[in-house]
Amino acid sequence: MPRAFAERYPSHIPLPPTAPRPAPVRGDFRPVTIRTARDAVAAAAGYLRWLGFRDVVQPEERPASGVDLRAPGLVAQVDPSTRPAGLRAVECLWLNGLSASSVSVFFSLAGYTPEARSRAAEIGLPLFVLDLTGTPQPVNHAADALASGGA
Repeated sequence: MPRAFAERYPSHIPLPPTAPRPAPVRGDFRPVTIRTARDAVAAAAGYLRWLGFRDVVQPEERPASGVDLRAPGLVAQVDPSTRPAGLRAVECLWLNGLSASSVSVFFSLAGYTPEARSRAAEIGLPLFVLDLTGTPQPVNHAADALASGGA
């Protein structure tokens, strides 16, 4: 005997949960001491993995785009120079991220020019400074959000 409409289709369908997603559970970040440019890239890669990005790799040869690290949904640049990263470097990384439909993240040993910081704030590009212990420090709001929420 067929069931009544009310039996087949409940009058109340629960809504999906809307509570914020809990922060990812992860241990402490283990930095890599920076002695060379290669160490800076390794420290940034380790930090990105700690944030939750998977399959972070460094291309065999550094491409003309300047992107040092890639992962699904991620492009990252590491500037190991002693000069602050400038506006052009920030914008180029952002454009690389747009063309790859990926999050862009910038790491620098010497910090950023005021113009680069201002532009990164406008476009929401996370900026981190690497200290010589290999520990990234967020420089802007986008980096704070990424550091606290993870990938």
